[in-house]
Amino acid sequence: MPPDGRCSAAGMRPSLASREVVASTAQATGLLPDGGWPTGRSPLRDSAGFSPDFAASLDESTGYSTVRTLPNPMTDDERTGGAPTEDPRPEGLRSADSLVIVNTGDGKGKSSAAFGMMIRAVARGWRVAVVQFIKSGDWKVGEEQIGRQLGVDWYAYGDGFTWDSDDLESDRRHAADGWARSVELMNDGDHQLVIFDELTYLMSFGWLDVHTIVDAIRDRPRHVNVIVTGRDAPPELVDLADTVTEMRQVKHAYERGIRAMRGLDY
Repeated sequence: MPPDGRCSAAGMRPSLASREVVASTAQATGLLPDGGWPTGRSPLRDSAGFSPDFAASLDESTGYSTVRTLPNPMTDDERTGGAPTEDPRPEGLRSADSLVIVNTGDGKGKSSAAFGMMIRAVARGWRVAVVQFIKSGDWKVGEEQIGRQLGVDWYAYGDGFTWDSDDLESDRRHAADGWARSVELMNDGDHQLVIFDELTYLMSFGWLDVHTIVDAIRDRPRHVNVIVTGRDAPPELVDLADTVTEMRQVKHAYERGIRAMRGLDY
């Protein structure tokens, strides 16, 4: 990606929910009629691999872009209908040996949600491992500090933002080596939860083959739960996952020139 954060239409996909993006207006979002992103316009990238510091400016006539990604938005009647009185849960629920969870989308909160589950798992007595593929171990982020205090096994195989790199080929090799070690970690079966933070970028960068990653996760020990975070989750990973959440950006403090805040963002 160029340092100004702009990307081509080929590098973006519609939302996961329906693969169709419904925008308030084309002017507000920069969307083409067919759902693609025109060259020179892109949604803001968050601090997990892409930084809004480098994002293209928004249309000043609209304030901020708004993209609806839900396939069936609620009607006014549904919003004001009061508390539900019927149990929405499907019949025949069953237990699973483990789950694959994917947090993706252009909004903030993908890694944060994963680390929330990390704390929940630790509280239940699970052994947990976290592998970060973009954030450098030198960053000393808050989630790593609390994770280590809680006994989480923490591994950082990232070299930081790609635009800060002096040798992207070395970064690619480092990422591939990190993934190989991560597969060993997962297959050892010593952890009930393994979090692959920002793993999707290794696939969207073209550094690792999508099928290689998906097959490894599919073939993991049956009791190992896996959480994958990052933008642009490929369809193959979405198909494999049991639960997929797409974080949608509505507003971001970066739009008003506010930098990432220690304690909230890292």
